[in-house]
Amino acid sequence: MQDQPPRRPISPGILAAFSAIVLLTGGSTAWWAWSSRTPPLTNFNTIQSSQSGKEGNPSAPTPSNSNAQSPAINPAPATANQTLQVYWLKPSNTAIQLAPRPVKVSSNGDANALLETAIQQLLVGSPTANETTTIPTGTQLRSLSIKTDGIHIDLSKEFTGGGGSTSMTGRLAQILYTATSLNPASAVWFSIEGKPLETLGGEGLVLEQPLTRQKFEQDFPM
Repeated sequence: MQDQPPRRPISPGILAAFSAIVLLTGGSTAWWAWSSRTPPLTNFNTIQSSQSGKEGNPSAPTPSNSNAQSPAINPAPATANQTLQVYWLKPSNTAIQLAPRPVKVSSNGDANALLETAIQQLLVGSPTANETTTIPTGTQLRSLSIKTDGIHIDLSKEFTGGGGSTSMTGRLAQILYTATSLNPASAVWFSIEGKPLETLGGEGLVLEQPLTRQKFEQDFPM
């Protein structure tokens, strides 16, 4: 049996060199495996170049529609003339009759303003030679308002002064019929200086309010 030659111990320098080779070879293999699975990085310079190209060519403005219409503007209501009836009195041999006279009133369609103007013309206007009025001079219209329950009229205290029952009946009819010229079926509420009119004149003409044309003809036949 032959004797084996004795093994020489591996020097530390050789061992260190061999380990470095193993690490280098293994690292290269690992890097190749990782880079084959990872998608390639996009070139930042390419992105920046493409973006700057888009910024340098802004999109063209959208052409405006020359046929587009501007918003419609509602015009102010036009002022027009409307015909109302102002009632005067026409004496006859046996009685006093109501005599309507048409008048043109300028208005923008406000019924309240129309009636105010008509009654103002009745209070300050002058009748013709064949017409008269029993409304005392100086009577003023203090207010007029159209509400859901009828037309509310407030007159000054001069309205109740002087005259007998015929005079009182006549002036009441003049105001009533003129105020209901737009709507003959309307009801009218009378007040004097803000207080409801209950009796009219020295003879105590009793009023049951509201007053309508039909009720007036029943209670105060002329």
